[in-house]
Amino acid sequence: MPATRALYDVDALRLLESRGIEFYDGEDSALMARAGEAAWRCVLAQWPQARRIVVVCGPGNNGGDGYVLARHAQMSGYEVRVLRLPGHVPASAQAKLSCADYLASGGCIIESLDALTDADLIVDALFGIGLTRAPDVATSTLIKAINAQSGSVFALDVPSGVDARTGHVPGVAINALRTLQFIAAHRGLSTGDALEHVGDLELAMLDLPATVFDGVESSAHASTVEVLQTMFPLRARNNHKGRNGHVLCIGGDHGGGGAVLLAAEAALRCGAGLVSVATRGEHVPALLSHRPEVMAHVVASAEDLPALFARADVVAIGPGLGQSVWGRGLFDAVMAFEQPRVLDADALNLLAHAPRMLRSCDVLTPHPGEAARLLDCETSDIQRDRFAAAKALSERFGAQVVLKGAGTIVSSADALPTVIRAGNPGMAVGGMGDLLTGCIAALLAQGLSPRDAATAGALLHSAAGDAAAREDGERGLLPSDLLPWLRRLANPMRR
Repeated sequence: MPATRALYDVDALRLLESRGIEFYDGEDSALMARAGEAAWRCVLAQWPQARRIVVVCGPGNNGGDGYVLARHAQMSGYEVRVLRLPGHVPASAQAKLSCADYLASGGCIIESLDALTDADLIVDALFGIGLTRAPDVATSTLIKAINAQSGSVFALDVPSGVDARTGHVPGVAINALRTLQFIAAHRGLSTGDALEHVGDLELAMLDLPATVFDGVESSAHASTVEVLQTMFPLRARNNHKGRNGHVLCIGGDHGGGGAVLLAAEAALRCGAGLVSVATRGEHVPALLSHRPEVMAHVVASAEDLPALFARADVVAIGPGLGQSVWGRGLFDAVMAFEQPRVLDADALNLLAHAPRMLRSCDVLTPHPGEAARLLDCETSDIQRDRFAAAKALSERFGAQVVLKGAGTIVSSADALPTVIRAGNPGMAVGGMGDLLTGCIAALLAQGLSPRDAATAGALLHSAAGDAAAREDGERGLLPSDLLPWLRRLANPMRR
């Protein structure tokens, strides 16, 4: 997979499909034939031992792709059955033709869930990119029956039940081991609920030339860990700490000292030249004993901050900040800071209580719950369309936004969103967001643009989580486990 990949929304996918049909002299069936052939090649490559195959076909063109695959399996001597619900007869001319060709090859169609029994592989060809509602009762029963089988599940284009526009799952959806997308990568399969259902993503462009994409705009990009190779060049031999920026981390109210220390240590591990911490006096001894490289300052109130602001290039505020009078005072003072700011945790909650426009050099790093408070809606609204939520946040506050979660989205007002294709469920533990705050602040301090700092920080953080999880597993993963990997991955040219 390339380090970055263009992602397309449903409208663009439909346009690309129509252009693909034109390329094949207006023959809908020619494009469907190539989709089915590509799917069959994927079956042969990924499931070479499968002999009993069930293809579940819906009434649309996605079902037509399934009939083509089933015909190839039938003609290759496999034990293949097509399962369809009563009434799910092919609706389009090309799907009818593909169904007829399958039957002519000796294939059979079964309208009973008993067809799923003992299948080595189940192919989901129920619905494609057009489904936006929850499946009806009969289809939901079928999907649940498929998910309950022991055989592998292979989805064509989209796991049925997933909204390809947003990644939302309004009802039940197929749990696929692999999903083969056709023509172009689908934006909605890259984030949110969709990641629970797509399995490994693969793309078949169906032998279409690059000219088919002329004038068709992508709506997002996905970035993988390989992008880091281009974001962290070797430093000059005569480099010094002043060139690498000074990060001031503010937070750590009573009981929250660990959070601000995690942010500070992440900033150091990501290359900041100097890192200061402004916190409660009770935390200073622990901070210095654990990480003497941090410059710890006792801050009794906001009046103690101006002297620290004078030396800082970037302020990171929020980890362990709390929402007491102390935290609110520090937050209000930071709102007057002229250099870039990274806001996380309680800084976001305080911003939600007193919304104001920020600047394009600032970065917000909300999880879905914090995003909901910032947009005055429910968390479920955020998760229903994470792309729309990230865009709304960047427009409302004028800042760079890192909407955390499965398929983290980096959004700004003047660029396409970027989806971070890294990270794992083990990172769902307290303190991980504090590390991210420090990562982004350090990269801002070293001179990356706000957009690049947000993207590289989120990618570095997620990739470090994946590397740490590979060592000992996801369960029990701690934020501090990522610290050595932050350093290693921030130095790709020296590995």
